[in-house]
Amino acid sequence: MKTTGPKKLETIKTIAALERHYRKTKQAIWLDIAERLKKPSRQRASINLWKLEKLCEIFDKKTLIVPGKILGFGEITKHVTVIALEYSADAKKKISEKGKALTILEALAGKHEPKNLVIVK
Repeated sequence: MKTTGPKKLETIKTIAALERHYRKTKQAIWLDIAERLKKPSRQRASINLWKLEKLCEIFDKKTLIVPGKILGFGEITKHVTVIALEYSADAKKKISEKGKALTILEALAGKHEPKNLVIVK
């Protein structure tokens, strides 16, 4: 059987950047995210905003990382910082009104402590 994986050039570049960042910083969370992104897109996380809202209550003042796509169903009422591979247009707009919506490549450029990051499945 033929192996599948990411076909989008942006996703492939993101995986390579995550692996480079892991080798440089030795923070295992970045390698974990790279491994999750190597899976076929059907097996990646697709998270709606209502689920992010519930997770914000549980993980207060943490940055949520979604190794997949964030969809726009639901509302965000709390301040949240979200890092994801992709966003739907509606989801990015709703998150940006209350907090920050970063791509994984933008997050690698910033300083994020692994203890403040939570991977969302």
